[in-house]
Amino acid sequence: MTAYLDPPRPRILAHRGLAIDAPENTLLAFERARSAGAGYLETDVRLTRDGVVVIAHDDTIERIAGRDAAVADLTIDELRRIELGQGQTFCTLAEALDAFPAARFNIDVKSADAVGPAADVIRSAAASDRVLLTSFSDARRRRLAELVPGAVTSTGQAGVVRVLLASWLGSPGLARRGLRGAVAVQVPERFGPLRIVGRRFVDVVHRAGAEVHVWTVNDPDDMARLLAMGVDGLVSDRADLAVALLRGQN
Repeated sequence: MTAYLDPPRPRILAHRGLAIDAPENTLLAFERARSAGAGYLETDVRLTRDGVVVIAHDDTIERIAGRDAAVADLTIDELRRIELGQGQTFCTLAEALDAFPAARFNIDVKSADAVGPAADVIRSAAASDRVLLTSFSDARRRRLAELVPGAVTSTGQAGVVRVLLASWLGSPGLARRGLRGAVAVQVPERFGPLRIVGRRFVDVVHRAGAEVHVWTVNDPDDMARLLAMGVDGLVSDRADLAVALLRGQN
């Protein structure tokens, strides 16, 4: 089995790094998360106009850079010239994997055109055993699993729906079919008025042989409550608080 799952649970996944005083999804944010003790870096990738796999969550740079331009319409050189604060700019997936060789990455591939190039970068970096690949699209997620042997995946949207239904029915077998080889289900605790994560959901996923990772959990009281429920991973903007909580519990 991949080294991604070797460390003991629970897992703290630093959501876009630790962006308290660093721009999100930058090398500085990842460095701050690692310094705080987070073993996992959660991030997102897209493809630039010139075919480079860049770390970026949104399809445009408006929110983080104040410019109405799509990531896919810019080259990597154009993105590198954009100041994001604290001396940071956009970085590539290759740069992040190289800069943090001991870190495990949770990578959300945001666009279909980035699937093949992202797989190439991960294989070239010999990082298959320290990445978890995910996507909103289950088809995209399964394609990533095919292209990166040895990597693990979490379910896409359709898989989450099937696993949730399985939890209502109390059926680990149905949950396994919904997982389709994924090792984790990554979900919010609630989606609007609908509660997703509860003890029954966690129990069924565990009986199906997978983990439950909940996003985005920033309050220590919520962290403690979810961990007591048996949740395996917390995706958090405050990895520092999550790590401190775990250290206090040990």
